[in-house]
Amino acid sequence: MQSKGEIAKIVGAVLLPQLGGFVNGKLTRTQITEWYNHLNFPWFKPPNWLFAPVWTALYSGMGYASYLVWKTGGGFGGPAQLPLALYGTQLALNWAWTPIFFGLHQLKWSVVEILALTGSVAATGVAFYRINPLAGYLFVPYFAWCAFASALNYQIYSLNTSPASTATIEEVTDDAKSK
Repeated sequence: MQSKGEIAKIVGAVLLPQLGGFVNGKLTRTQITEWYNHLNFPWFKPPNWLFAPVWTALYSGMGYASYLVWKTGGGFGGPAQLPLALYGTQLALNWAWTPIFFGLHQLKWSVVEILALTGSVAATGVAFYRINPLAGYLFVPYFAWCAFASALNYQIYSLNTSPASTATIEEVTDDAKSK
């Protein structure tokens, strides 16, 4: 049986990621009808109601995983130091995506950001696994969702960007050479 102190640590670890989700949820709600629903979407976009319960479950899993790594890996000063730093990085990237996509309506930069997020989630999951295998496994659904969300984000960008506003690397470098 866990002591009250341990239960409080678990609850804190699970609630931490939810805080950013809660704040970002408020930003998202204001933009759904005003902007988001007017975009073009790929056939595989899930219904809007699905996002909140999925993120609640994923945030809970990642929070509990961080607790397991913190406890198993000796806290912030032990072998868990790098995995927990990676965790903080991916959490910051996670929280940053919503203001970029929903707040600034920057579809291209949201794709770049979510790809960085997905890579950091993979790195965190591997690092967590090395400290506590269950913690690493708890990141598998999160990684899968981020990979799916990356594909979705890219398709939304592609379907809502005119060809005239995009350029290949060759076009950009050729244009720079001619100036």
